[in-house]
Amino acid sequence: MAETDHGVDPRTPPVPLRPTRRRVLAAGAGAAALLGVAGRARAAAAPAAGPAAPAPEPAPGGLAPYASYWFPDSVPAGTPGPGIVWRSLSRWTPEDDPDLAHNTATVPLAERFTPVPANGIARAGQARIASLVSFAPTAQNPSQGSPTADYYALTHWAYIDELVFWGGSAGEGIVLAPNAPVVDAAHRNGVRVLGNVFLPPVAYGGDLQWTRDLVQRDSLGRFPIAEQLVRVARTYGFDGWFVNAETDGGDSALATRMREFLRALRAAGEPHGLRITWYDAMNSTGRVGWQGALNALNQEFFEDRAGKVADTLFVDFRWTPDTLAASGALADRLGRSRHELWAAVDTESRGWNADVRWDAIVPRTRDHVVSYGFYRPEWTRNHLTDRSPGAFHHADDRFWTGESLDPARPAPESSWRAPATAVADRSTVTGLPFACSFNTGHGLRWYENGRIASDTPWNHLGLQDRLPGRRWVVDTAGTRPSVTLDFADAWRGGSSLLVSGVLTAPVAVGLHATRLPLTRASFVELVHATGSGPVTVEVGVATREPSAPGAPVPYTWLRAGSADAGAGWRTARAALAPLAGRTAYALAVRITAPGGKPVVWRLGALSVYDGAGTRRPAPPTAAAVDAAVRQDGGARLRLSWRAAAGVGGRPRHHEVHRVLPDGVRRFLGGTCGTALYLPEVPRAGRERAAVFEVRAVDELYAASAPARAVLPWEP
Repeated sequence: MAETDHGVDPRTPPVPLRPTRRRVLAAGAGAAALLGVAGRARAAAAPAAGPAAPAPEPAPGGLAPYASYWFPDSVPAGTPGPGIVWRSLSRWTPEDDPDLAHNTATVPLAERFTPVPANGIARAGQARIASLVSFAPTAQNPSQGSPTADYYALTHWAYIDELVFWGGSAGEGIVLAPNAPVVDAAHRNGVRVLGNVFLPPVAYGGDLQWTRDLVQRDSLGRFPIAEQLVRVARTYGFDGWFVNAETDGGDSALATRMREFLRALRAAGEPHGLRITWYDAMNSTGRVGWQGALNALNQEFFEDRAGKVADTLFVDFRWTPDTLAASGALADRLGRSRHELWAAVDTESRGWNADVRWDAIVPRTRDHVVSYGFYRPEWTRNHLTDRSPGAFHHADDRFWTGESLDPARPAPESSWRAPATAVADRSTVTGLPFACSFNTGHGLRWYENGRIASDTPWNHLGLQDRLPGRRWVVDTAGTRPSVTLDFADAWRGGSSLLVSGVLTAPVAVGLHATRLPLTRASFVELVHATGSGPVTVEVGVATREPSAPGAPVPYTWLRAGSADAGAGWRTARAALAPLAGRTAYALAVRITAPGGKPVVWRLGALSVYDGAGTRRPAPPTAAAVDAAVRQDGGARLRLSWRAAAGVGGRPRHHEVHRVLPDGVRRFLGGTCGTALYLPEVPRAGRERAAVFEVRAVDELYAASAPARAVLPWEP
């Protein structure tokens, strides 16, 4: 089907193009069993004694690490554009990858459970959601965050089943590996992340040779690029591939080879839990003919006579109610779940104003037909004039929850059917200790214990907390106040939970859905502050679930003290011994203000733990400046260290501070991994050396003793 893709002239020579709607294709999830790379196990292993092995040198003149991208084998003729590096995946090895430590995710995929939905018509066990997101351009996508708060800091993981790291172009590269912060944040919330294999249309610079490169066999009949895709996924720590073959001109023999390639990819990756999603473009004739359905022309890429080929199929945007109904019926006949089919929903241009025939996917009054996949939901950030963190999260909450901003009390339905009104949320909060400081993974400043430790804007999704999945369920007999994630003040990280407005009655705010085993030694702790008059605070713990979807959560309320304006951050702790032997199914807070006066109240942190407490995590070792460029009275540099497997296992993340000559510690950044790039370190006066401290941080945000590294300044 011919199209112009938002005004791009197909006659224009290939340039670095950001992928657009019709270039959504499925990439394969695999990992080669024959590869000897330890992958995630290597990244998570306890360090051996002694100094770390030297890493390969970064490219001359460039210290900044970026997310990896490749061509399968051959690269384009000519010269790449500024800031672009053409690489061949066939020649990639972990040992020669200078950015490996920066691009390796370390957070394991958490198990999820499904609580009773807050919305009365949201359904568990039926439709799921895939989300195709372009976090940044293909080239020069920072590996470990960057010094800006203007970022698509996705937080509504509770409704997502699979995230595709979308991107690729004929002028940059067509195989993309997700960066580590995205994978770490997703895994903490139980969401799988897929890399993207994008074989672009000829009109956008696609070359059928790249398809042939992808599916080539070696002299032993193996698929070397399938083995490489598995090797990359295992080494970097993500969950598979979205394979998107949109380059036309093939034949049935090429289609057969593609199916065999997918089978090889699946066979290599399945033992390691890797997955494949196939996009509905190439069909069994080898030509590109988007079906908008699962049917006889593309079935063999999903399920053939020998069994499963791909785990899921992304159905092109051309679907109709009839083709989706027929697709679900065919999946049933194949013995596959109809909810393994993602019906494409294009939100790139219009977001919640998109014209979607929702009843064809998730009807209100009968079972869901198939699942659905959002294409480019980062519209919630991209369409804004004010792209401050607060404005972004307000828009993103509306996208996922609806205009009411309360999944338990949806607004009368307009043309947008928010995910929270159809799909049951999920959670990973299943063990102690658990803590949340309401950190979204970006901010205008960085706070520690309520004080500003850095006034530089930042983003790094790997530092994001497990946030409440239902935002926001508010119960009150009076006026509903505003409940938001706010960036003007915080206890830790970049944000806090803010409740503001006139309270004419007590207000309960639902927080996390949990499965926390309680003992006689268990405590719940809140850190909170008020900028208005006195506020009484209670914490709610539910020891059973609601009786039905949309029913009230049966909380037990425990007094957590009070707060007065000007008193600053207060810590309140309540013993859970009366609930010992039971399970906490949900957590909430309730605040009461006298006289119906305006309230400005912040929740800075919430934690549940056993009173025996935890020791400080073991400190990292072997901290070192691996490379540095000194210029203009400052430096940019790469730091690395070894993670220590001490009491409590691997730390939640690491934080890096600089110690200034006057003894003040300044936060520079953090990561779940063991390497960090610092883009700007100014020399402080005439100091002889810059001193850096690296600390391990555990689940309750306790920090280890520091490991130190030093960068001498030239005289």
